[in-house]
Amino acid sequence: MGVRKVGEKLLDHPALQDIPVQAYATGRDYALIHGNCLTVLPEFPEGYFDMIFADPPYFLSNDGITCHAGKMVSVNKGKWDESMGVEANHEFVFEWLKACRRVLKEDGTIWVSGTNHIIYSVGYAMQQIGYKILNDIVWEKPNPPPNLSCRYFTHSTEIILWAAKSKSSRHTFNYDLMKQMAAGKQMKTVWTIKPPGPEEKRFGKHPTQKPLALLRRIITASTNEGERVLDPFVGSGTTVIAALELGRQGIGIDAESEYLEKADSRIMDMAPALGV
Repeated sequence: MGVRKVGEKLLDHPALQDIPVQAYATGRDYALIHGNCLTVLPEFPEGYFDMIFADPPYFLSNDGITCHAGKMVSVNKGKWDESMGVEANHEFVFEWLKACRRVLKEDGTIWVSGTNHIIYSVGYAMQQIGYKILNDIVWEKPNPPPNLSCRYFTHSTEIILWAAKSKSSRHTFNYDLMKQMAAGKQMKTVWTIKPPGPEEKRFGKHPTQKPLALLRRIITASTNEGERVLDPFVGSGTTVIAALELGRQGIGIDAESEYLEKADSRIMDMAPALGV
């Protein structure tokens, strides 16, 4: 699709009436934007989003192997996931986290997922930039694939760092809702949630797709109805779908058009239920 305005009702800030972005698809309360987040985010005004969820490249495509559906397969996910070296990887992390912080509201929060390949760089960059880390969530995946080399423990978790924009932020935390989800007890930082099943992958697979249940919990915990949620690496659209389900507005950015096709197909399939 060509360059055009993003839907005015969603992006209603006066500074956004003529932002030059490639809007892959838009609706009343969402937009999918084709482009590199480092070039797209500067087009948004400062303090525009209430919450950000980011599932960035982990830089683990190193010609290794893993197990999928009982078969040995390559871990390589694409050129976008190849390591550029420790220093260059960290510079990339620093730059996109800095760009995200600019568009985050003063009391907003950001959630970033990752494995050991990248999450320590994320945590360090957050501290360099001025975020306040609130929690480190351990997402445990039941029934993970076995470790075929038998030289390591079986990888069964990812870390999700939750951070406020600054030390002075008065961040949203819907404590009572989280306690309700945890059967009346304070919710702990270890979350056992299944990876996305076949139903969530009907329109094609994304190699790092996150389950809707995970994003629903994250968005419910840290936003209120009507607020704006951003995903700068939106992939197959899980964050936007969860935001719409929960009565929020969702904007997703991705440099890969093939993933935006999947995201758009998923949203259109669920359009009646999502109200878009």
